Amino acid sequence: MADSQGSYVNPGGEFTRDQNYLTDRITADGGDGYPVEPGRYRLVVSRACPWANRAIIVRRLLGLEPVLSMGVAGPTHDERSWTFDLDPGGRDPVLGIERLQQAFFARQPGYERGITVPAIVDVPTGKVVTNDYAQMTLDLSTQWTEHHRPGAPALYPDDRRHEIDEVAALVFADVNNGVYQAGFAGSQEAYETAYHRLFDRLDWLGERLSRQRFLVGDTITEADVRLFTTLARFDAVYHGHFKCNRQKLAEMPVLWAYARDLFQTPGFGDTIDFVHIKAHYYRVHRDVNPTGIVPAGPELSGWLTPHGREQLGGRPFGDGTPPEPPPPEETVPADHSASAP
Repeated sequence: MADSQGSYVNPGGEFTRDQNYLTDRITADGGDGYPVEPGRYRLVVSRACPWANRAIIVRRLLGLEPVLSMGVAGPTHDERSWTFDLDPGGRDPVLGIERLQQAFFARQPGYERGITVPAIVDVPTGKVVTNDYAQMTLDLSTQWTEHHRPGAPALYPDDRRHEIDEVAALVFADVNNGVYQAGFAGSQEAYETAYHRLFDRLDWLGERLSRQRFLVGDTITEADVRLFTTLARFDAVYHGHFKCNRQKLAEMPVLWAYARDLFQTPGFGDTIDFVHIKAHYYRVHRDVNPTGIVPAGPELSGWLTPHGREQLGGRPFGDGTPPEPPPPEETVPADHSASAP
């Protein structure tokens, strides 16, 4: 069985994510052949996808909108790839393509691996440069510094990188990917193994976050971005659809307060489109949800309730400042996000 990331379930019933990506990098010195250049590249995302959501958040926090345009694919897709059905005529207005697959085929005809978001496309050639989502956000922080906005936060500071990498690796293995391992498990044993790893790690994270406001240090870092995108989807999707149902996020006090703290921070919650999120998981994963029925809930107003995390100290942006509101063309519709209680 394959999912939208080109992954599969092995004979033992375990979900295995295909992590064989196009790994060229866009760097300040152009060492991989792709130098940082304002206006040259287009970041293609789907608001439904947690991996793409990371890139949306980091781009926004760093203020890279003027130099790195963003194309938003629709929340659903078929076996051929993500489509630009949200755009007039069903074509991305910059790349002129209907499917992200076309940019992958331009790079490598007959490309057989996962057609994944986020992907960065070289606009002049129409070819995908990279879909290596983990390296992508680190490079936005470290290679695009000349184009960061004034007051941009240090999401991957030199003196914390080792700890950020350690925490992020645990979060990926047991949480980011763990929910998929539970949801796509092909055996009871594989499911229960993933389920227990997930909640053991969430308990560990809750304990860590009971003592400090953010995952590493007293400011937001890349580690927080990576955890947030899974937590934002937990009650809407993973709790029911992926059978991660020991507790809802809203029933885990520390993690729920932490998630609300980030959600209410500019650059985080304003990137979340719950309508797209639910449409993707419940309509695309027909092996998990054969009817394609999308749940009406959960109630979202709780995301905007007081979280009380300020008492732990810390400053979300350190010596920096919050980003400006997103441009109108990138604003999530009000009825797709949390509403005031």
